[in-house]
Amino acid sequence: MTYTKTHYLRSAAKLSQCPEEITREVAFAGRSNAGKSSALNCLTGQRKLARTSKTPGRTQLINYFQIGELPLAIVDLPGYGYAKVPVGVKNAWQKELGDYLQNRDELVGLVLLMDIRHPLTDFDTGMIQWAEDNGMPLHLILTKADKLKRGAAQNTLLQVRKAVKDMSTPVTVQTFSSLKAQGLDVLKQRLNELLVPDQEDDADSAEADLPESED
Repeated sequence: MTYTKTHYLRSAAKLSQCPEEITREVAFAGRSNAGKSSALNCLTGQRKLARTSKTPGRTQLINYFQIGELPLAIVDLPGYGYAKVPVGVKNAWQKELGDYLQNRDELVGLVLLMDIRHPLTDFDTGMIQWAEDNGMPLHLILTKADKLKRGAAQNTLLQVRKAVKDMSTPVTVQTFSSLKAQGLDVLKQRLNELLVPDQEDDADSAEADLPESED
């Protein structure tokens, strides 16, 4: 799949506004400071596709990015785990987000991004629990891996894998660095498996350690 052909399709404030022409989609979720926009830009090779903001959590919409002309999409979900927004706005969005996650039939996988220095926050564990409760395939990305030494990054990777090893839903874990494009091939492989079912392989193939050149 050529992710460099990904383009913005539309934004939806609620489930009923999601595009009908998309038949399979994978949603990206994470706290507002987890590096989600940077990861999406790295994946697509487009510096401004998912615009980063100095104000975490500014985006309050379900943002659709279509992969070329295929009926496939990457969905960028807002992250409110960190953002300072009014309680009423936060509660309203959580309701819409819950409706989307629970009832969007075209959703075939969830990618949850976590800062490798602060993994498994309450927000993260809540999303992981939802994925397990609903049998949703889950791919965990430990972002900003370049911020840690190789040994520390490996330890965190192993800790997170241990924390989710007994889940009943398919789950894979990887390290990632948008700055160095580290882990990009692993992410593409997992997305291919989720978006194009006949490309599914053993889920373990999507798990990767830091490259040997990392120090």
